[in-house]
Parts: sequence; structure tokens; C-alpha cells
Amino acid sequence: MIKITIPIEPVEQARPRAVRMRRGVRLYDPAKVRNYKSELALRARMRCPSKPLTGPLKVTLRFYRHLQASLTKKERALRLSGAHRPTVKPDTDNYIKSTLDGLNGLLWADDNQIVDLVASKFYSDKPRVEIEVEEL
Repeated sequence: MIKITIPIEPVEQARPRAVRMRRGVRLYDPAKVRNYKSELALRARMRCPSKPLTGPLKVTLRFYRHLQASLTKKERALRLSGAHRPTVKPDTDNYIKSTLDGLNGLLWADDNQIVDLVASKFYSDKPRVEIEVEEL
């Protein structure tokens, strides 16, 4: 099993942007998403195996987002303890998409190898992404 914690604020996958070219349309990620994926890959590269895993995988993702500054002490404590979890945008599936795409070719050859996936959102003073990968 591989366990990696990357101290980076999770970023959701946004809709791709489009530019007209002579021979059609070119789609690309917005700058915020592109920067997140490259930073995630850079930090993961230092902690991942030399070769990407092959075969079926089980992946567990935990996204820890920052706390808002304007919270009461009581609400802050509830969020840090996990009693109150993020039920606001961005959606968990958008976090998943940007993170899995950013780790393609590093932890696994392609994210189509993932046959079992668990993802959760939490609040924290220290935003981060925790990744667990298990070969099945």
C-alpha cells in the first residue's frame, strides 16, 4: 500500500476552456487547475514508486479544505472535529477528477485502472490531499 500526504489546497476540475484554431478547436484546463495538477505531480513524484503501478487498484482520497476566517469558536471546533463536514461546492467528484488526472503516469499508468474508489471532504487548518493506493 502507498500512502501519500500532499500539503496543497485541493482544487476542483473546472470546465475546459476552448480556443479556435485554424483546423478546429483546442481545449485546455484553466490556469488554476493546470497549476494544481503540476504542483500535485511535482510533490507526488518525490514520494511515489519509480514505476507506475499496473493492474486493478483501490484508491482512497481525503480532501482537507481550509476553514473560513469568519467562524464562531464553536463552529470552528465542530468543523475541525469532523462533526460538521463540507456540504458546499466544489463537489467531491470535481476534486476527484483533477487529482486523478494529475497523478496519471506517476502512481498508476492510467486512472482507468482504479476499480474501487473512496473519497471524502473535510475541513482543516492545514489544507492537504491524502492519497492511499492499494493493489488488488
